[in-house]
Amino acid sequence: MTLLDQVRTLLDRAQAELNDPAALARLADARRRVDEPLRVAIAGKVKAGKSTLLNALVGEELAPTDAGECTRIVTWYADGRTYEVTAHLTDGTAEQRPFRRVDGAVRIDLGRPADQVDHLEVRVPSARLRRHTLIDTPGIASLSTDVSLRTMAFLEAEGERAAQTDAVIYLLRHMHGSDVRFLESFHGDGLSSGTPVNAVGVLSRADEIGGCRLDAMTAAARVADRYAHDERLRRLCPVVVPVAGLLGAAGATLREEEYRILAAVAEEPMDEVVELLLTADRFAASGSARAAVLARLGLFGVRLSVRLIREGAVHDSADLARALTEHSGIDRLREVFAAQFVGRSEVLKARSALAVLDECLTGRHADGLAADAERIRASAHEFVELRLLHLLRSGRLPGSAEQLAEMDLLLGGAGGAPYQRLGLPADAPPERITAAATAALARWQGVAEHPFSSREMRTAARATARSCEGILAQG
Repeated sequence: MTLLDQVRTLLDRAQAELNDPAALARLADARRRVDEPLRVAIAGKVKAGKSTLLNALVGEELAPTDAGECTRIVTWYADGRTYEVTAHLTDGTAEQRPFRRVDGAVRIDLGRPADQVDHLEVRVPSARLRRHTLIDTPGIASLSTDVSLRTMAFLEAEGERAAQTDAVIYLLRHMHGSDVRFLESFHGDGLSSGTPVNAVGVLSRADEIGGCRLDAMTAAARVADRYAHDERLRRLCPVVVPVAGLLGAAGATLREEEYRILAAVAEEPMDEVVELLLTADRFAASGSARAAVLARLGLFGVRLSVRLIREGAVHDSADLARALTEHSGIDRLREVFAAQFVGRSEVLKARSALAVLDECLTGRHADGLAADAERIRASAHEFVELRLLHLLRSGRLPGSAEQLAEMDLLLGGAGGAPYQRLGLPADAPPERITAAATAALARWQGVAEHPFSSREMRTAARATARSCEGILAQG
């Protein structure tokens, strides 16, 4: 029986044994969620580029990027048969709301003050949203306390809010103490509330870090690497990916007319091009059409596009779209997303469901249900791996740097696929994977049996060896 099958059975039992209407409603929702796509929230400070990043991930201009009324509301973007918008109100009711598309973005007519809306649900036909629901949240550290509280109330890992989202993509600009405090509140103190593998950091608007110079993304990569090795941040958010959101969104939605405008600029004499691209203001002042392109690509995107066209590296809008996507960092983020979230969707959804069950059992005489929930957590190897990653990344597991680095990989810290666990390239042949897994199994069995290994290391080594056995079983 799979981990999710065990959780489904336990939730069904709880619904049969409990009789409190509120608890039953929450359990029914948790039971539905087990079979729904993973819920991933996008969070960060105001103007961090959350909506732009969401559009880049979906490959469509859905979320409005201006400071409209709807940006003050938590908004869910999910797959659907057709476009539709539902407003879930604070009084518990829900209603369909009219909307229109403006430059691709979904503009919603709320029909009421924003503070009466708990959250919005936007359904769109999207292959990328079939495996995960993306949730756009209002900016943290907003001048409006109410706006910031909406996001904190949705994401904080306390009380009945603990399981509203399974994972979070957190946007950083310049790392601040408030960023660390937010991630701490999202994880909570225990494993049931959060783990180091359900949060991914994004160094957002990365092209601006290097002053929009052509080497800006290289500079941003160095900053992201420094953040990823920061001791405070690593235990909460071990992966930080630099992303130029505007570039990623433009790469997915580039228009032929935009390419023609950029190509025309590229054909001008070099000294005029240099003068034109000196600042954003100069480029925007050279015509409304160019200003619109600047708004879509940013100064870095315009500079990069003009250079690629002048050098003959791209020849049409399709070429340029691919190049912008490649330089944006969005493909790397999708890889991390797949490894950290999609690859672990079962254990992340199980964690969320069990958190709901814990809350429904608090203060009730349901020892059998509580014991079975704890048995699942203790015996399911997926949860064992998460606990060990939590100990490892918080510095509470003894061992050499080399041992801990290998253990992080084998436990799935960089992704659950066999090649990722073994630190091999994606195209590694099966025989190489088998050989590496066999060697790792012998190595960690040796650590587990070594008389000088600490008790904590022996326990961790046995679990790591079990992960190696799982890799071999997949082969």
